[in-house]
Amino acid sequence: MAVNTTPESPLPVGEVSRLIGGWIDRLGAVWVEGQITQLSRRPGAGVVFLTLRDPSYDVSVSVTCYRQVFDAVADVIGEGARVVVHAKPEWYAPRGQLSLRAAEIKPVGVGELLARLEQLKKSLAREGLFAPERKKPLPFLPHLVGLVCGRASAAERDVLENARRRWPAVRFEVRNVAVQGVHAVPQVVRAVEELDAIDDVDVIVVARGGGSVEDLLPFSDEQLVRTVAACRTPVVSAIGHEPDTPLLDYVADVRASTPTDAAKKVVPDVGEEYERVRLLRDRARRCVRALVEREERGLAHALARPALQDPHRMVDERAEQVASLLDRSRRTLRHHLDRADSELTHTRARVEALSPAATLKRGYAVLQRADGQAVRDPGEVSAGEALRARVSEGEFSVRVDA
Repeated sequence: MAVNTTPESPLPVGEVSRLIGGWIDRLGAVWVEGQITQLSRRPGAGVVFLTLRDPSYDVSVSVTCYRQVFDAVADVIGEGARVVVHAKPEWYAPRGQLSLRAAEIKPVGVGELLARLEQLKKSLAREGLFAPERKKPLPFLPHLVGLVCGRASAAERDVLENARRRWPAVRFEVRNVAVQGVHAVPQVVRAVEELDAIDDVDVIVVARGGGSVEDLLPFSDEQLVRTVAACRTPVVSAIGHEPDTPLLDYVADVRASTPTDAAKKVVPDVGEEYERVRLLRDRARRCVRALVEREERGLAHALARPALQDPHRMVDERAEQVASLLDRSRRTLRHHLDRADSELTHTRARVEALSPAATLKRGYAVLQRADGQAVRDPGEVSAGEALRARVSEGEFSVRVDA
């Protein structure tokens, strides 16, 4: 229940602490899972002090237990181990401090860890975080590579040396973090977020050498998986060796079997690229040479055709045909003219034979009156009338005699 207070009637610190203690007492005993970060066993003391930490949320809580409770598992757990504790929350009012009083401690076995990881893997897969369509392609030649790894680790050396051996001009933005233990998850998450926020970083590599299941457990943390899934920059996972498959491998855009393999996947080999360019150049030369040779053969074949070897032949052949047609047309025209001339001559002769002039040449004469009309009947003229007589060679006057 909420407590009503005002500036005029505040609660004393002791009363607030007492109320908090009462609320915590109502919680009762609970099972708590975490990772032991600090362990204190003082000689002769009957109480053991531990600190349990949740790497995913960066939260720690103090735990106390009697020595006989801890001695039951002292041979199998130590700092860094994951445990399940059955404890009752306690509130130490004088200092305002929360702690857990453990009545039983159980180590989390590898089989149980793997089962929990499998459940988390299925849950994240159902959300689509591992879907292939979410994967982003790596750039062909990144100008700046972000690297998250342990300080002075073999993984850092393998990535840097192999990448620079393959492409000497490649640049790195390195973030050294804890790669195992309770501080690994928050540091790796922070490093990935920092590199993803840098615009010049083209790809991020998260690298770590091999180790046990417990050592690689931070790279199966749900918070880290979701952080990588939210990155806009392609992420390469290079954790452990080939058989190691933390959940980071499934959410990353590219999985590398080792840190060395990551370097090979991130940057191309300059020697191989030179060789590829040389092969492509040679192939281009062969293609161009084959094209030119094919066109030369086509041109030679075209030039071998009679029309191109003797281009005037067609003109000469057509010239003979034109001359023959011209002679034929001349002969035809001449024949038509000769026949027309003959017909004209015959027609002229017939016309001349039938003409009045020809009749006059045979001794005939035409008598015409003064008005030019020909006299056809003797009754048309009268005695003493003057007429004109037209003969072949001219004309003369005559007078009618009664």
